[in-house]
Amino acid sequence: MITRYLPIFIILSILAEILGTIGGFGSSVFFVPIANMFFDFQSVLGITALYHLSSNVTKIAFFKKGLDKRIVLYLGVPAIIFVSIGAYFSKYLDPKILTYILGVFLIILSLLFLIFKQLKILPKTRNAIIGGSLSGLSAGLLGTGGAIRGITLAAFKMDKNKFIATSAVIDLGIDFSRSIVYYFNGYMRKEHLYLVPILLVVSVVGTWIGKLILNKMSQEQFRNLVLILILLIGIISVMNIKI
Repeated sequence: MITRYLPIFIILSILAEILGTIGGFGSSVFFVPIANMFFDFQSVLGITALYHLSSNVTKIAFFKKGLDKRIVLYLGVPAIIFVSIGAYFSKYLDPKILTYILGVFLIILSLLFLIFKQLKILPKTRNAIIGGSLSGLSAGLLGTGGAIRGITLAAFKMDKNKFIATSAVIDLGIDFSRSIVYYFNGYMRKEHLYLVPILLVVSVVGTWIGKLILNKMSQEQFRNLVLILILLIGIISVMNIKI
């Protein structure tokens, strides 16, 4: 990335962290499309994994009072297993095609839930396992699986704090697992390590601002915003803009 674009990158990263906190499914769903405008895709995967580790630790610290241990088990374990599989195969598959498919899927899914408000994913253990597996696989292949996890978590009708804390704990396990695989894939490059402390500050500032905004929202506003943000993520993924 050319140095003159660094301030723009930082501002957009803070915005991604704020939106990711408000939406409750992590900043990577916004950060990956943003970072993809500045870096090659494999570098994006490495940077995102390192950044997201600090981002999720920050969220757990801010929202530590809410946590559903049962959902962490049923959704988190399959996610951790499948993120390792996805991360390994990421070097063999065309990321552009996968990103486009994910974008179309998220657009259709979010529109369905926004238009047909009575449509719901049943809060069953089986659905938690399937959602965790798909979100983990997506995170490993594309760098982001939070939107799929967000839709699955929404079925269990948690309050805002529990939703965010549970999502962050699952994401922490996902990021730790894929970071190891990405390292051996050669995605974590020395020339990008200067971004780690910058993004650590971004994660704290963005999460803090997001929490302030979230405290002023109702549960119904929160649900609708999650779906709207997922729709936006899908559109960004399909557009696949490059700078």
